[in-house]
Amino acid sequence: MPNVRTVLTAALFGLFTVGFTITILAVSLPQIADDLNSSIGVLTWTVTGPLLGFAVVGPASGKLGDLYGHRRVYLLGLTGAAVFALATAAAPNAGLLVAFRVLSATFGAATGPASMAMINRMLPPERRAQAMGYWSLVMAGGPVIGVVAGGPVIEAYGWRWIFLGQFLFSIPALMVCWRVLPATARARNVRFDWQGSLLIAAGAGALVLAMNQGPQLGWTNPLVLGAFVLAPLGIWAFIAWERRTPDPLMPLRYFGKRNVAFPLATQMLTNGAYMGGFILTPLLLEDVLGYGPTRTGLISIFRPLAFAITGPLVGAIAVRAGERNVARIGALFVGGSMVALSMVGEGTTDIFIAGGLALSGIGMGATQPSMVATIANAVDENDLGVAGAAQQMLTQIGTVGGIQLLQTMQMVTEERSGLTGSYGNAYLLGAVLAAAGAVTASFIVSSNRPAPARRLRRQDREAPTAACRAA
Repeated sequence: MPNVRTVLTAALFGLFTVGFTITILAVSLPQIADDLNSSIGVLTWTVTGPLLGFAVVGPASGKLGDLYGHRRVYLLGLTGAAVFALATAAAPNAGLLVAFRVLSATFGAATGPASMAMINRMLPPERRAQAMGYWSLVMAGGPVIGVVAGGPVIEAYGWRWIFLGQFLFSIPALMVCWRVLPATARARNVRFDWQGSLLIAAGAGALVLAMNQGPQLGWTNPLVLGAFVLAPLGIWAFIAWERRTPDPLMPLRYFGKRNVAFPLATQMLTNGAYMGGFILTPLLLEDVLGYGPTRTGLISIFRPLAFAITGPLVGAIAVRAGERNVARIGALFVGGSMVALSMVGEGTTDIFIAGGLALSGIGMGATQPSMVATIANAVDENDLGVAGAAQQMLTQIGTVGGIQLLQTMQMVTEERSGLTGSYGNAYLLGAVLAAAGAVTASFIVSSNRPAPARRLRRQDREAPTAACRAA
């Protein structure tokens, strides 16, 4: 039976192959549009589509892992992501590019909840925050490597090599994961809730679509208005169905627990501020300070880099310090970053900007592992997959909502406050979101364990718990 460290390394290697293309795709849209004789407007669906795909399949993939084994779902997700990455590299036109990219990201989304569930099942509750710190390092560090390494590759060889590289990286990842990932027990006499899956897909997908397309199509566009109407109806129907079905997709009782509801709210709010600032900062640097793409990219790296470094460090001490305190301080760091960035204007130094961005990365690096572990410790082991999928789905909603709120604030206040002032207003709104995250974090109950969190040592690499043994 493989040890914990081996499984953690293998699962995160596969997760990296899925995630490192995320940021490089966004910055390479002009080159792709020229190559395929398309428009950036059409190709933005290569970014929007995966968000919708995840909202549709996220909870379903988590529940399928709980029912039929997370190893199976993880390997299926990684295989699908690799196959459609290769198809993306060979896409002859914009329509197929969007379709293949959505399918690749949708399959790849299953690796997140599955990897979280496998890792959390192998560790006692007091060790999960540290492991989720490494998980966060890969989730944040993968896109950083994509930006650093992907830019020169695109300039020298073209955008198709990025996705060909993803396919080639996926082959050894699949081979290693197939060999070392442990099988998890299958649930017996439980049916998959297809009705609930379709209803939450309709509600969450419509909400993400409306928030994402509202600024581009206009908030009164029939598509946007229709999506805003469908979203609450879908969510209401989902809740009504889950209350009466014997095998619910997502047990609603968990949302009445403090250590589920408040960590979810904290993640949504802080991630909304973090990602809103993530998208806004390059525009600020280029529009207000006149920075070029290279200088903007180098400065922007400080935020995800700080995130990637902080996650494992804080995860190792989260239980000793208390998850509530760590999350609250992390949210305040994100808020402080927003306040610092609201002061950026003519004459601001690169060091000040990089420091402000690093504050945001440190804040999210502290908050995310603690909240993931807190929720994992609050749910039954058989529901770890769907709990992880719910976190990712709601975090995506917070991401899209934060981006649109901050961008809308910048646009609607530009005439009154001027260009520089409008960016400042948007960042201050982000600070309000982060402060709200600090408030929700205050209601979390920290673990009460006297033993400090430790590094993964030899005795922790013993065989996993019986729940992780092959079904």
